[in-house]
Amino acid sequence: MARKKVTVLGATGSIGCSTVDLLHHHSDSFQVVALTGGSNVQDLVQKSLLLKPQLAVIKDSRLYKDLKEGLSGENIQVAAGDAAIVEAAEMPTDTIVSSILGTAGLLPTLAAIKQGTTVALANKESLVAAGSLMTAAVKEYGATLLPVDSEHSAIFQCFENHNRKSVETIILTASGGMFLNKQLHELSEITPEQATKHPNWNMGAKITVDSATLVNKGLELIEAHYLFDIPEPQIDVVIHPQSIIHSMVTYHDGSVLAQLGTPDMRTPIAYSLAWPNRITTPVKRLSLAEIGSLTFFPVDLERFPALRLARQALLEGRELVFNAANEIAVEAFLKSQITFLNIVDVIEEMLERTQFTRPTTLENVLEQDRLVRRETKECLAKRGESS
Repeated sequence: MARKKVTVLGATGSIGCSTVDLLHHHSDSFQVVALTGGSNVQDLVQKSLLLKPQLAVIKDSRLYKDLKEGLSGENIQVAAGDAAIVEAAEMPTDTIVSSILGTAGLLPTLAAIKQGTTVALANKESLVAAGSLMTAAVKEYGATLLPVDSEHSAIFQCFENHNRKSVETIILTASGGMFLNKQLHELSEITPEQATKHPNWNMGAKITVDSATLVNKGLELIEAHYLFDIPEPQIDVVIHPQSIIHSMVTYHDGSVLAQLGTPDMRTPIAYSLAWPNRITTPVKRLSLAEIGSLTFFPVDLERFPALRLARQALLEGRELVFNAANEIAVEAFLKSQITFLNIVDVIEEMLERTQFTRPTTLENVLEQDRLVRRETKECLAKRGESS
């Protein structure tokens, strides 16, 4: 059989690294068309030398020379800049893994969708910011959108599309993050170093912070609404500290289907790469006898107000505000400019201040996103002046 052609957008991030690892170990099944990276040019060079793509693209144009020199003598085209990343997404391929962090991944993801190919989506923010536009594009161009997030991959594997009217609820599981057992008053002293260490998953700094605030689960709730066309009231969230059950689907007859596995992103990535088949992975196999017990708790919305704000944003059509404000607030926290608790405070303030509603065009999305980010930075500046 011919090898499946794959492009990886965001190959130097945490999802990208796991994807590259799987592609390397299954090189007899996959042929890499293009790899893109942000600013870690040496890592992109190493991955390109390993996988031999047709094209390697670095987002930071200042690093073009370094990329070209690093791949000198190789039969690999090189390019740089945002436009070149979009062009990489437009190259003919079977599967495109979209793992560029934040709304920066929106344009390349839409370019991939317009190919009418399979898009393995690890960039939840682009779906949150432009969910209705992206799902409409999927239908228009006949693309297939496969979720890479462990929770949405679990739902996808349990969701009976032919029987979707029988779905009662979708249940997203949340680990609760690093500070699940801390009291609310203790969280004001949390440092960026503490907040970027997840108890179960190996993820990037921004996503790990989002997990601790439960913003990540709010983003996933919005993403699930668009991915599975499920109304917000039918999406539930429970705290599951062990991260063994990755999510569940409840049906009208009382059946609950769940997908289980050890917390390793290579499992959902492998599923999206090989779909509709499966490939082997080196992840640790699950032993329920070894684990002994699994625990679940309802979400305390006083302790985790981000989930309430996510539902509010979805109902009011201001998902983009929720996402953009969070990205700026997390960036400020990681620079020690605001406290951990301030992150959600900033999101709530921006939801109250801004009058934006769900955008109807790509231009609206980009303009609103720019304005919300600017207003959030102004909000942070005023907070700094008053402190």
